[in-house]
Amino acid sequence: MPTERPIDRLLAIMARLRDPQGGCPWDLEQDFSTIAPYTIEEAYEVADAIDRKDLAALKDELGDLLLQVVFHAQMAAEQGAFAFDDVATAISDKMVRRHPHVFGEASFADAEEQTVNWEAIKRAERAAAGEQDASALAGISRGLPEWQRAVKLQSRAARTGFDWPDPEPVLEKLQEEIAEVRAEFARGDVAANRDRLEDEIGDLLFVAANVARHAKVDPGAALRRANHKFERRFRAMEALAEAAGTPLPTLSLEQQEALWQQAKQAEREGAGAA
Repeated sequence: MPTERPIDRLLAIMARLRDPQGGCPWDLEQDFSTIAPYTIEEAYEVADAIDRKDLAALKDELGDLLLQVVFHAQMAAEQGAFAFDDVATAISDKMVRRHPHVFGEASFADAEEQTVNWEAIKRAERAAAGEQDASALAGISRGLPEWQRAVKLQSRAARTGFDWPDPEPVLEKLQEEIAEVRAEFARGDVAANRDRLEDEIGDLLFVAANVARHAKVDPGAALRRANHKFERRFRAMEALAEAAGTPLPTLSLEQQEALWQQAKQAEREGAGAA
């Protein structure tokens, strides 16, 4: 008797959880919209495990992410829309179709030429599906995190030639946007100027994403790194304050800044020793 495949066991578990007769009440209450936030969260957990180079955690987080795919597929199967095997078949067909240089006779000079062809295939797929939007920006999901969508919009525009030739003018534009944000703050009433501030801060963040794109840095990964750094240093500040018998909230901003600098210095010295 053949051994049950792990994926078949997982599919059976999900079906059991969603069984109206004896399934899990919480799982039965869910739908695509309520599960979607968990799907996004699990994708970020995968990215975090990769950032930490924790392969044991990565295995666990990939399992959590796979469960999300299985959950959505189970709900779709219940509606008669599609099943997990249809999902696997569709992505397999897509990968073969979009890699003619691997599974067919096509050949490309380099990765850049292959990327151009990839986008051409995607445009053809959209046209075949009846999509009328012929813009270079067509097909960029509105469900992406906004920083990721910003980079995709910029990258697509760049393929038409609409792009700065190097990082320097992007950095100049960043300074320009910072000045415009300063000008909005200088107006005084932040609450009254909230819409204008949101607009100008949006421009600032969009250009910051463009700086990251020109540096070939993932802005999401860069921000995660900055978050980790801030958390690490802030926790060190708290520890220093507690060791001195003066809890952080009781200190002035100047005293807190001194602890921040102390934490930074200790971090540098620790890195140098390593």
